[in-house]
Amino acid sequence: MWNSNSDFQVKHIAYIGIGSNIGNTYSNCLRAIEELNRSGKNRIVAKSSLYKTEPIGYTNQKWFINCVVELETLLSAKDLLLLLKDTEFRLGRTKGPRWGPRNIDIDLLLYDNQVINDTDLKVPHPEIEKRRFVLAPLSEIAPDLIHPVIGLSIKALLDSVGDAQRVEMLKTGVV
Repeated sequence: MWNSNSDFQVKHIAYIGIGSNIGNTYSNCLRAIEELNRSGKNRIVAKSSLYKTEPIGYTNQKWFINCVVELETLLSAKDLLLLLKDTEFRLGRTKGPRWGPRNIDIDLLLYDNQVINDTDLKVPHPEIEKRRFVLAPLSEIAPDLIHPVIGLSIKALLDSVGDAQRVEMLKTGVV
């Protein structure tokens, strides 16, 4: 459990992207956030609004609901990735086509200021600088955060990505 004893452990800041376009997409995203907070090793620091986003890559599918959370974690990047994948599994994620429909997608976007290039883990998440559906909610909660490879702020990356992909903040507000 996250408690005062965790003050003696190393804490990291991670940014997590959450998306869904199957079933109750709003509820799927909220459940993912609850599960991440429930692990006892994470504490949600900030949550973006929910965004309705046009799919990319595999475009013949429903639009997604996306958001980003900032969390403080006691987990290493690899252990956090394992928790994210386990959470997807517990929430019913099944294998499908790349960029295809899914009830939940949880991605490790950034972890501290680290650059990790392992076969099973890439941080920063590949191509976030080109993905409006990630940059818009991330910019809402961390506009001045610097991309550790590109050296630009999230807000500057969002401003440069253009509006080819449609992304709309939902009026439901912050998750």
